[in-house]
Amino acid sequence: MKIQNMYELNKVQIVQAAQVLTDSLPVGWPTFDDALAEIEELLNDPQNTLLAAVEDDTVIGWGGILPQYKGNVFELHPLAVRSDRRRKGIGRAILEALEEEARKRGGLTMRVGADDEVGDGETSFANTDLYDDLPGKILNFCPGTHQSGFYMKLGYKIIGVVPDANGPGKPDIYLGKRLY
Repeated sequence: MKIQNMYELNKVQIVQAAQVLTDSLPVGWPTFDDALAEIEELLNDPQNTLLAAVEDDTVIGWGGILPQYKGNVFELHPLAVRSDRRRKGIGRAILEALEEEARKRGGLTMRVGADDEVGDGETSFANTDLYDDLPGKILNFCPGTHQSGFYMKLGYKIIGVVPDANGPGKPDIYLGKRLY
């Protein structure tokens, strides 16, 4: 596996990346066309960095960072790994490469928003009154099966919560990591 700049991918590989995105994150990109449009939009902004994990000329995962706050902060958007290749270090490798790119560009913080909106929720924040003792709820946070657990294992901390962002009891969780 190698990590490759997505601006160097061929059309077949871009299609593969779109398929990975819609298969991995169908709530955000429910159709292949939605995923392809997202990739094209991200690639049209030269400020963005997009990296793909490629194995035998096949895209098995990819992610991007978008500069914010005059380049001091980079938003991870998105990170997707093919379902049959998860839990093999691919997401970690992509994320670490993106963090290094952010550092090279002067980034101080990496952040990611992680919606807890699937079904009845996956984290201990789901279906809870987050306006009542939010600091205590953050201290006792349990990610369950939610992607926030992946980020927390890699050093990310909860830096904010938007209660009911995706409907009643469905928060958006912001995680961040210092890059210096």
